[in-house]
Amino acid sequence: MAQSNIRTTRLELIKTRARIKVAAKGLNLLKMKRSSLVLAFFEMAKQIKAMRGSMIESVRIAQDSLKMADLMAGRITLERIAAENAETSAKASSKNIMGVKIPDLEVKSSMQNEGAYEIISIPASVFDAKKSYGNLFRLLIEVAEKENALRLLLYEIEKLNRRSNAIENVAIPKLSEKASYIKQRLDDMERDQIVSIKYIKGKLNSQEDG
Repeated sequence: MAQSNIRTTRLELIKTRARIKVAAKGLNLLKMKRSSLVLAFFEMAKQIKAMRGSMIESVRIAQDSLKMADLMAGRITLERIAAENAETSAKASSKNIMGVKIPDLEVKSSMQNEGAYEIISIPASVFDAKKSYGNLFRLLIEVAEKENALRLLLYEIEKLNRRSNAIENVAIPKLSEKASYIKQRLDDMERDQIVSIKYIKGKLNSQEDG
């Protein structure tokens, strides 16, 4: 710290101590936010782990249902119905977790729109296969969405770590050092003034006695 540039006044000391308090308060808020994001991170990681387990089972069910549909309805029927029902759309939005914007995708397929009519218009085995693959597709989208959210949370946590470290290990120590220097210089000046006053009083007393 360039001490020659520091104003050694009581007002500057008051301002510096106030900045230390503000920095400490900001540091506490950053740490609280980081703790909340870490909890959200681990909760989401736990959800993803569980969903990956469900995904394995969903893949098995989808494959089995497709084999059954192929056996019961035939490949030509499967391909025709697949071509007729290939539409899938997704609506993108976002949600907020402690100030972090997380993507939120809502998947819509033709199956959701057609409902009961589709159940009676296509073979049951094909309907089951389509339903199984639709569930698998939505699960894949949800896992991808959460994994992306996990990366965003991790990035935000790392950013908060850097900011917290900068305040805790750089900003506050520098301000504290500045405050200590100003306080020391003010104390030295006060002692010098006291010595000067005593010296002047001594000279005045000497002159009076003389």
